[in-house]
Amino acid sequence: MNEMKKIIVVPDSFKGTMTSREVADIMCRAVHSIFSACETVSVPIGDGGEGTVDAFLAATRGERITKRVNGPFFEAVEADYAMLGDGETAVIEMAAAAGLPLTHGRHLVGETTTFGVGELMNDAIERGAKHIILGLGGSATNDGGCGAAEALGAVFFDENGNTIVPTGSTLSSIVRIDTTSLKKRLEGVEVTVMCDIDNPLCGERGAAAVFGPQKGADAEMVRVLDAGLLHLADIIMQDIGVSVLELPGAGAAGGMGAGAAAFFGGRLMRGIDVVLDTVGFDDMLIGADAVITGEGRYDAQSLMGKVVSGLAARAKKRNVPVIVVAGSIKDDVDCAKARDMGVAAAFSIQRMPLPMDEAIKHSDEGLYRTVQNVMTLWSAAR
Repeated sequence: MNEMKKIIVVPDSFKGTMTSREVADIMCRAVHSIFSACETVSVPIGDGGEGTVDAFLAATRGERITKRVNGPFFEAVEADYAMLGDGETAVIEMAAAAGLPLTHGRHLVGETTTFGVGELMNDAIERGAKHIILGLGGSATNDGGCGAAEALGAVFFDENGNTIVPTGSTLSSIVRIDTTSLKKRLEGVEVTVMCDIDNPLCGERGAAAVFGPQKGADAEMVRVLDAGLLHLADIIMQDIGVSVLELPGAGAAGGMGAGAAAFFGGRLMRGIDVVLDTVGFDDMLIGADAVITGEGRYDAQSLMGKVVSGLAARAKKRNVPVIVVAGSIKDDVDCAKARDMGVAAAFSIQRMPLPMDEAIKHSDEGLYRTVQNVMTLWSAAR
């Protein structure tokens, strides 16, 4: 048998079916069923939303930290984040403290805060973090990151000189921001932001217009939220000297993209690039025979800045083929383009036609058998 010596397994989650860690475990078992001595390197992927902390913990040696912080309505919640094995890198999902599920159906986006996100960042800094990876996604907020900034020392003033904790509906009340204490708190701390959208802060493609309705905002509230973010951008430019209005990704997570850039000096990066840099993926490629990745649906978007394209770009430089195993494959995938990008082949785990609700029940078995068949084919081809 033509043995595989090393395979890197880097799957995304199969949304609503299997987590990225579950997918990675199944893929590794399937590889070993054909190539028992093959080294498998497992790197589950999180895109910045729910599951990002779990993915990093699975891919690196680290510790889960639980902290009691303020939730989206300033009510106490238990939130987790990861301190990675180097002791200096923390991974925080903003949704852990400001996520939509924490609202329990109270769709009052004008009143929600990211304050708890800042509390998690502060806790990580107190534990020695010099690099914070902040995942955006799944937020219930539209405060432009003001709450998080305040938790870290920023002070917001209204026209009467009173201090306020701005939420989405009160952003227009800000007349001045003092970031003196915030800057001291973040001195020597690098912030990297996982952000996979390029929406601007305001306007038709902005945070309020595109994502506000998902958080319960009606047309009038969208107008209020958008006006508040526009005002915030002016005040940020006035007092911090950072232009966020046209920053790609500024509209992510209710304007948290803008806030992270302005208040924390955060670098907005594609989630897949953050993960691959953090786990040292380029070094992992040395000696690898192949990279296997997977996602719920493989389509044209997969080749436009998401997990598959990010992996393929790096693997191609080392002449390591990328194999995609997906829940389904859409007809809009340009196979020639995919090959040029470094994707050698793509396979669906659906082994027979079934309704979606039935197919989901057999996803784990279908995934295992498909990867097993791919390995058998690889053995025969070599």
